[in-house]
Amino acid sequence: MARRFEKLRQSAMTVLEYAVRFSDLARHAPTLVSTVRERVHRFIKGLHTSIKTSNTRELEMDISYQQVVSIARRVEGMLACEREEREAKRSRETGSYSGARAPAAVRHGRGFVSFPVDSTLPAASDIPATPRP
Repeated sequence: MARRFEKLRQSAMTVLEYAVRFSDLARHAPTLVSTVRERVHRFIKGLHTSIKTSNTRELEMDISYQQVVSIARRVEGMLACEREEREAKRSRETGSYSGARAPAAVRHGRGFVSFPVDSTLPAASDIPATPRP
C-alpha cells in the first residue's frame, strides 16, 4: 500500500476523488507524511500540472492539508469554467459560419492595422446609383 501511495497521481480523478484516495492510502504510509508539510507537499506533487502550478506558493506557507485541498478544488472549478467559456466561444465562432474565411488584418508597429483592399471597399453592386446633374 505504501508503494501505491508513493505512485499516486490525480490523473483522471477530480480533486475531491484524489483527496479521498490520497487520505486512504496515506494511512498505510504514515512515515511518508509524518508532518503536515510533507502531507501538503506530497498532495500537491500528485495534482494535475495546471492545478499544481496554482498551488506552488502553498508549499512555502504554513497551510493545512484541508486548506490545500480546498484551494485545489477552487482552482479546478475555475479551470473548468474557463474551459467551458473557451469551448462555448469556439462553437459560437465556428458553429454558425458557413462561408469562406475573410482575409486577416495585418498589424503593423504603433498600433496601425491594415486590411486587404478588397475587404474595405464596398462592392460595385452595393453603391447606389446617383443621377448626374
